[in-house]
Amino acid sequence: MGRTNVNGGCLCGAIAYNAVVDPERCAICHCHNCQVNSGTAFGWVVHIRDRQFELTRGNLKIFETLAESGRRRCLSFCGDCGTRIHAQTPDQSDAFFGLRVGTVSQRQLLVPKQQVWCRSAQDWTFNLLAIPRKEQQDG
Repeated sequence: MGRTNVNGGCLCGAIAYNAVVDPERCAICHCHNCQVNSGTAFGWVVHIRDRQFELTRGNLKIFETLAESGRRRCLSFCGDCGTRIHAQTPDQSDAFFGLRVGTVSQRQLLVPKQQVWCRSAQDWTFNLLAIPRKEQQDG
C-alpha cells in the first residue's frame, strides 16, 4: 500500500497534525506503558519517523518515562483534554515514533499487522471474539 497522508488531532480540537504513515507498520502494543497511559489493555500505533509528523495547531505537553524495554520515551499529549498523540525516543530523529491511531481521522485505513510486547498482555485480549458483543452501550 505504501505511504499514506493522514491528519488528526485531540478530542477537544486544540491539537491538530498532518503525518505520512506506512499502513504496513501498524501494530497493537501490549506493553505496560501503553496499558497504563491509555487506561485500557493495549495501544494501537502506527510507526513513523518524526520528520513525517507536522503539528498544525496547538502545543503538545511532554512526559518522559522509561519504556518496558528500558529506553527513554517521550509521551506527548494535549494539555487541555489529555488525549495522547504519540510516543517517541528522545534525541534520535530516526528512532521509534509511534502515532496513536485513535487520533487519526483516517484510522479505518490502519489495520494492525502485528502485536508487540505480548509477554505483558492481558490474557483475555487474545480471545476478544469470545466476549459478547453489542452494537452500542445499554442505557
